[in-house]
Amino acid sequence: MKAAAIGLTLLALPADAWEFTPSTPCLLTHETGEVAVELTYDPTAPLYSISLTQKTPFDPAPIFSMRFNGPFPLAISTDQHRLSNGGRTLTVVDQGFGNVLNGLQFNDTAVATLGARYVPIPLKDAADAVAAFRACDVVPTT
Repeated sequence: MKAAAIGLTLLALPADAWEFTPSTPCLLTHETGEVAVELTYDPTAPLYSISLTQKTPFDPAPIFSMRFNGPFPLAISTDQHRLSNGGRTLTVVDQGFGNVLNGLQFNDTAVATLGARYVPIPLKDAADAVAAFRACDVVPTT
């Protein structure tokens, strides 16, 4: 009984691993205690998205940015983000995500910023999952 309770408790904890799922859309996910990260790529569009979901709402702000820290540092920013899910999910959609994928794959941490909110995202063990996501070109069969 005690082992079952421990098992259920572990299932409720956020996953530390970056996970790639080949599908349409292709999916890359990661979850920490602060944020759930989800990237999608629809090769039929082609269109990429990144969504960050938190327990507490983001405050609206005109610019969203991500800074990638590590061996290949870079920063990106946009005013084309949107909030949903009661302000708890921030999403950016674009036709190209090369800089985002480079930042995730080749660095140690990312920091997402919207207004005064800074959300750290560890990139430990992200490289292989990001590489698989980059190579994803699954197209639905009819």
